[in-house]
Amino acid sequence: MGLKMDNATIRIAAGLRLGAPIVHPHPCTGCGTQVAVDGHHGLSCRHGSGRHARHNQVNELLCRAFISSGTLATREPHSLCTRDGKRPDGVTQVPWNRGRCLAWDVTCPDTFAMSHVSASSSEAGSAAAAAETRKIHKYNDIISGVDFVPVAIETSGVWGDCAMGLIKEVGRRIAAVTHDKRSTMFLRQRLSVAVQRGNAFCVLGTLPRAEQSDCDFA
Repeated sequence: MGLKMDNATIRIAAGLRLGAPIVHPHPCTGCGTQVAVDGHHGLSCRHGSGRHARHNQVNELLCRAFISSGTLATREPHSLCTRDGKRPDGVTQVPWNRGRCLAWDVTCPDTFAMSHVSASSSEAGSAAAAAETRKIHKYNDIISGVDFVPVAIETSGVWGDCAMGLIKEVGRRIAAVTHDKRSTMFLRQRLSVAVQRGNAFCVLGTLPRAEQSDCDFA
């Protein structure tokens, strides 16, 4: 099912969930910022490669899920937006609903970022909700005949409402093809594990390479 996680990923996922120390204080190898013992800096560091790896893995799983449901899909399509040349992460090549194709764009807002902590502490999912709103505004110029759905999954694992609705529908269609009623659950698990793997990559990416290797076998 693609749900196996290595020791480092499990340790970091558990540490983030519990608020436990997961690294020694150190300067980030990407930007030089001092990383605290909670490792949160790596989850949103713009100079690290982990964010891109997490984003790509989630998108790849989504594209494969659409194909499994019997709907061809392609990544990063051109010419869907009328200004700025923006490209969503993917689009179906055949109509998805009401004769309209469906485009999506993935984002993984950091629950623990300073800009989100205040809202997230009072309402779970607020970071995902805000991220989905920003994505909808960003792609409000998408061409007619294409619906747009933002897919926001927070680094803590909380899903946005739009993301959850889309995954339930994709899972339902996969179940209709495979006759496996657990399809939605499996898809949600695969995407959630992909985010946790990406989180681990983000955190480990702030460490010197030698320490990364040590963590892989911790």
